[in-house]
Formats: sequence, C-alpha cells, structure tokens
Amino acid sequence: MSTTQEIAPPKVRWDLSALFSGLDDPKIEETWTTAMERADAFAAKYRGKIESADLDAPTLAAAIRDIEALYNEVAKPMGYANLVFSTDSGDPKVGAFMQKQRERGTELSVKTLFFELELQAADGELIDRLLASDELANYRHYVQSTRVYSPYRLSEKEEIILEETANTGSRAWIRLFEELTANHVFKIQMPGEDAKDATEQEVLALLRHENREVRQMAADSLTKGLQEMQRVLVYNFNNLLQDKSVEDRLRKFEYPEQSRHLSNELDRETVDLVVSKCKENYGLVSRFYNVKREILGLPELTHIDRYAPLFPSEGQVGWDRAKEIVLTSFATFSPTLEQRAAEFFDKNWIDAEPRKGKQGGAFCAYNTPDTHPVVFQTYLNKMDDVMTLAHELGHGVHASLSRAQSYLNFHGTLPLAELASTFGEMLVFEKLVADASPKDKIALYADKIEGIFATVFRQAAMFSFEQRSHKARREGGEQTAEQIGEVWQQEIQAMFGDSVKIGDQHRIWWSYVGHFIYAPFYVYAYSFGELLVLSLYQMAKAEGPGFADKYIEVLRLGGSLTPQELMSIVGVDLKSPAFWDGGFAAMEKLVTEFERLWGEYK
Repeated sequence: MSTTQEIAPPKVRWDLSALFSGLDDPKIEETWTTAMERADAFAAKYRGKIESADLDAPTLAAAIRDIEALYNEVAKPMGYANLVFSTDSGDPKVGAFMQKQRERGTELSVKTLFFELELQAADGELIDRLLASDELANYRHYVQSTRVYSPYRLSEKEEIILEETANTGSRAWIRLFEELTANHVFKIQMPGEDAKDATEQEVLALLRHENREVRQMAADSLTKGLQEMQRVLVYNFNNLLQDKSVEDRLRKFEYPEQSRHLSNELDRETVDLVVSKCKENYGLVSRFYNVKREILGLPELTHIDRYAPLFPSEGQVGWDRAKEIVLTSFATFSPTLEQRAAEFFDKNWIDAEPRKGKQGGAFCAYNTPDTHPVVFQTYLNKMDDVMTLAHELGHGVHASLSRAQSYLNFHGTLPLAELASTFGEMLVFEKLVADASPKDKIALYADKIEGIFATVFRQAAMFSFEQRSHKARREGGEQTAEQIGEVWQQEIQAMFGDSVKIGDQHRIWWSYVGHFIYAPFYVYAYSFGELLVLSLYQMAKAEGPGFADKYIEVLRLGGSLTPQELMSIVGVDLKSPAFWDGGFAAMEKLVTEFERLWGEYK
C-alpha cells in the first residue's frame, strides 16, 4: 500500500473511439444530418396524434421507440463534446466544438419538443388505459415520469424560446465557470522550495497534507486564487440564481428545489425527512472531531485541519496498486462487480492523468447503452484518490450493468445513482481495514468517517446553503460576496458545532463547488446515497450471498422503475424514518469503533 519513493502520477487517458475518433471525425456531421432528417420525419408522422383522443397503444409505443432511437444517437456527439472539454477546457477549439454540438442539440430539440408536451397534455384516463397494455410495458416508467411535469409545462413556442436562449443563457454561464476555474493558475510554495504554478485540484489535495504549514499554504493559495476570480464567480452565481428563479416562476414551481425533487422522483416530505435527520445528528460530527483534535495534539481545529491525516504519511499509492485494491474489494462481494470494473482498466475507459486545463472533480459518464461508460478523475497517488476511484467505478459498474436497458430507461435518478458508488467505497474500506495494522486502522476509520460526514452532513449543509441562497436572491435581489459567504459560513459551522472553527478564509470557498453552478440542489442526492448504503451494507452482511443477486438486479434495472420500486427489491421503504435511522446507527457504530481503536492505541 505504501512506499517511500515518489511515484509519478499515472499517464492514464481514456479511449473515446466508441463515440468518435476526434473533433474532425466525419461521423459527427453524419450523425447530425441523419438525426435532423429523422426528427423532421418524426414530427410529420406524430404531431397532433399523441394528444389525440384516438391515440392507441401501438402508436404511442412506436413513437416512443422512434424518439428513443433518435435521442440515443444525438447523445453521442453531445456527450463526446463534454468529455473532450472536461480534459481540455483551455483549448478554444474544443470550446467552440462543444458549443456547436449544443447548438445542434437545440436545433433538434426544437423539432421534437412537441412530443413530450403532447404526452403531458394527453388525457390521464386514456394514458392509464394504454399503459396497461403489454406494448408499453417497457415504457411505463418513462411515460409516468414525463407526465409528472404536466402542471409545469409551457406552450410549445415558449419552450422553444427557453431552449433557444439557454445556450447563451444558463449553459453559457456554466461553461464560463468551468473554463475559468479549470484554467486558473494557483501559486503554491512548499517549505524550502520556490513558488510554482498549480491547478485547483493540486491545491485542494494539499489541504490533506500532514504538515500543518503546508495545509495553511494551500488554504492561502486557494483563497487568493478564488479572490482573484471572485467578481466573476459571484456575478455568475447571481445570474444562475436569477435564471432559475425566472424559469421557476414561468413554470409555476412553488419552491426552488421542486424541479430537482421531481427529477429525482422524491416528494418534498421524504427529502425534508432525511435532511432534518442529518441536522439532528450533527452531534456525531463534533464527537468525532473532538477525538481527532486530541490525536493531532492541537489546541483547536480550524478549516485547514478538517482533512489532516492523523499520522505522518507512509507513502503514496500507485495506480497499479489502486487497481488491485479496488478490483479485489469488488470481487469479495460479487464476481460480476469485479468483471465489470476490470473492463474500465483493460479497455482504457478511465482518464486519470493530471494536466493543465483538466476540470476538477470526478465523474462517470454513462454515454449510451450501445457504447460504454467512462470514468474521469485526477489521480495524485493519495489513498483518498483510491476511494474516489472506487466511488466512480461503482458508478461505472452501475452504468455498465444498466446497458441491459434501452436509452430512456438507462439512467436512474440521482439519489439511487449514488447507491453503487458509495457501496463501492464501503467494499474498499472493509478490504483495507482487514489488512491494516492497529495504527493504520485508526487512520482508515478516520478517513472513512470524514468521507461519510462530507457525503452526508456536509451535503445536507450545502443543500441548506442553496435553499437560503436561492431564497435570498429572490427576495433581496443580487447578493454580494459577503452575503453569500455569511450564509455559507453559518451552514458549514452549524455542522461542526464547537469542534472545528471555520476561519474567514473559508468564507469564499463556496465558489469552487461546481454542483451549485451546473446542478442546483444535486447535493442532497449524496446524503441519500450514503445513508442508503450504510443501511443496505448492514443488510448485505446480515443476509449473506443472496443479497448480492438482488443488488445486481437493482443495478441492471437502471432507471426503468421508480426509486421506491427499485428499493422494494431489497426490502426498503424510503418513507420509513426507521430505515434512515439505520444509516445513522451504522455511522455511530463507525465513530464508536474509531474511539475504541484510539483508546486501545494510546
């Protein structure tokens, strides 16, 4: 696991040839030309027939199959553009290419918008009768989830205007954020070394350094870099808050996060239940960090100490070792998980190399059922990077298995999308703990607990930050950096209680969180996913090998059923407070074991 020799970051880049060979691949234009012709033919064939009282099951099924095939094909150039941009956002040619794909996507959307609008407007009783037929069995969930938006649809002309203006509106602001943060040059100066240029990801990684002086330097560098971009980042955020406010008003959504709840297929009561339980259990955070302060021997912990390692680092974890750890861990639960994850390494479906212009964060892109998913991260040889790899490969296995579904049933909702990723992390954690020395076990438990806290409690706090930010923008107009920062400080500090003092530097750190920009209210999905896994993992250990088969079946089903229907396969009721309490109970057990291990060690 460890070594005293410096390991070079892996030169691992993904192979996207299943999509296209390059920006100049003639297949890209061929795809769009064919798609536009098919869209025109689709409109000529089905316009006016979906909302009709004469609609029958064969017609609706045929229309859905046609539109699904069309969506599947145009997802390829659009997805390809996003993937290339994520690794080279500083190249104007790449940015222009992505913009062109978005504009072509808009052109096609305008031709086909009528279909979902007519489906939403169709008579409810008629649709219910049609959905009872075998011909629509594969598309029941798609039809039902589409019709959820019936009260919030606009006229076709209005929808077209919103789609046409999005490329110079919200999508443009999102692209600005991505280009700005990915290409900004931060300065770092390690003790005894000359200052050098660094990316945002490299600076963030140093906040986990064992040397407190280095962590402070990283915090200084991050803060200074964000301050240099502050005027644009604050203005950008304000515009996106207002953009969402306008669209919500036009669609008559009752509150800012309502559209996210609808897309997640969760009701407000269930989300509020989980978030409120997170806040009720904030005490676990203070309990853990008070022990961490004792281990580190510091009079107090601040924002630079949250992710400080408990003991000096014993080395780095190279890419080959990370691969071995993840695959071995997945194999202990299911050979299927290992086989699907191994494909990502064997077939170059991962981009892990650090380089300038590469965006921050990590993700798994599902792409389409007839191609394959890919994983994106920046691997810097840290144990934390191993856990990120396990997380994203959990997504990857989910995406790979759900290729059994057709395109419209391919993607699950966000909260369940996090299920496989956090499950993958738990598998790796248990493997590492089983092989660790007593001292390493303490460190591993600390890392795992901090990861869970960041995924459950921090995301709940960030959800509250978003709620308050959207509310403040709607009620008080454009927000200043000071106003946004104050809300951010209050919500994050509430999570830590008196165990960690969040310093003034942290006040601007909200501005590098991409989820606030490109996916409003995404963050609570992480809380859901982690708590689901903590409870499900206990069920898996109690049930034994039989649970793996049910788990794999849930992953294969992708988004073909509602979250509750999928969870019923493994015996879970998402509306049950007792189920969610099980997640917090599992978390409390981890903290108790951490306290026990430290008590024995000291």
